[in-house]
Amino acid sequence: MILRILKALDKNAERWALLVFYIMLVGTMAIEVLRREVFSYSSIWGEEIVRYSFIYLVWIGAAAAFKDRAHIRIDVIMYYVSPRIKGLLYVFGDLVAMAVACVAVYWSFETVMVSAKFGSISHGLRISMVWFLMAVPVGFTLIIARLIQSLIRDFRLMLQGKEPFEGSALFD
Repeated sequence: MILRILKALDKNAERWALLVFYIMLVGTMAIEVLRREVFSYSSIWGEEIVRYSFIYLVWIGAAAAFKDRAHIRIDVIMYYVSPRIKGLLYVFGDLVAMAVACVAVYWSFETVMVSAKFGSISHGLRISMVWFLMAVPVGFTLIIARLIQSLIRDFRLMLQGKEPFEGSALFD
């Protein structure tokens, strides 16, 4: 039972989180446009919800793209090399991305800690900025987890002598 839940989370966690943040973003934006145009009134909290939903949407979407190798990359050289070299190039790319992600987690978490230390809050929602600043370290942590999965998959396929995983569209 637990294994089935973990497998479902591995397959769909980012999709569900993206759906939640997208609905929150579009719904709040629609309400704010209606309030502004019909009632000539808008709120600062609505703009903050849209802004921070979009930030979480971006970082979770980046992790989902890394999972399926659906992120933007230049892969012209991949058409001219053998499957083994292609696999090694994917591994190299994942290791470089992992190094960048580790540095980003460290420095973004530093920002979160400074915000927590000084107790900064958002202007409209009056909520601790820690919740919003956590989008970056959470996103990069998800990216690291997906890169680890990608590296394991790539090494397994290389050891079996199979073609490397080329990627898939984000929402097939």
